[in-house]
Amino acid sequence: MNDEIRRNLALFPIGIVQKLTDLTARQIRYYEQHSLVRPARTDGNQRLFSFNDVERLLEIKRLIDQGLNIAGIKTVLGPAKTASDLLPATPKEQVQQIAQDVKRDLSDRELRDMLKKEMLRRPAMPGNNPFNAGDLSRFFH
Repeated sequence: MNDEIRRNLALFPIGIVQKLTDLTARQIRYYEQHSLVRPARTDGNQRLFSFNDVERLLEIKRLIDQGLNIAGIKTVLGPAKTASDLLPATPKEQVQQIAQDVKRDLSDRELRDMLKKEMLRRPAMPGNNPFNAGDLSRFFH
């Protein structure tokens, strides 16, 4: 699963977003009403926010603190993209998409080649080697 998909997964209900951003539920709904943020909705119509939505709300809060009004923020940030632009519409479909991406297992040969490339890409520096070469020696016969 790539990072863009991960960052657009709708995970957080509005209560968690309130704690993360120090915004009230009314403020968050107001920004949604003005299309500055577009959270995903569950079948029960509950808002679910992604990491990108939270970052966008923090950016909106910063711009408000600098004195910009809603029209200025719309000009600076532009309209919000929905998670469905990149992901399937419902959280269930999102999970199914992720499962399909992860479903393919690596063969031993592919795993060995991937580890070898990673070790060769990062030259060993004292105290900076992320791998214990002794543990990986069994892969390189």
